[in-house]
Amino acid sequence: MRRCVCVACLWAVAIAMVLLLAGSPSVTANAKQPAPATAEVKVDNFSFGPVTLTVAAGTTVTWTNQDDIPHTVVSTEKVFKSKVLDTDEKFSYTFAKAGTYPYFCSIHPKMTGTVVVQ
Repeated sequence: MRRCVCVACLWAVAIAMVLLLAGSPSVTANAKQPAPATAEVKVDNFSFGPVTLTVAAGTTVTWTNQDDIPHTVVSTEKVFKSKVLDTDEKFSYTFAKAGTYPYFCSIHPKMTGTVVVQ
């Protein structure tokens, strides 16, 4: 009789532990998280490509200067601003909030683009 009670107690403890661990932050934190979203814009031939880029909130956009001429990436709303980018240099910005973000090259103001964040 005593042995049956002990087995029943062990089962109860085991079930309680499983239920406790299922809601434990340390267990859920170890689950694989999706990789952060990224997007690319090429700066080449005095243009941004794509001219309009649509991304989800939380996406990091990286501009890469593939031109032989220096360029910048500057938000018209002063949200972000790169340094002068020489050939093969990059600038990244993470868009946290939904909205429309127009930008231009401060060296060549006719070069414009837009990031639409949904």
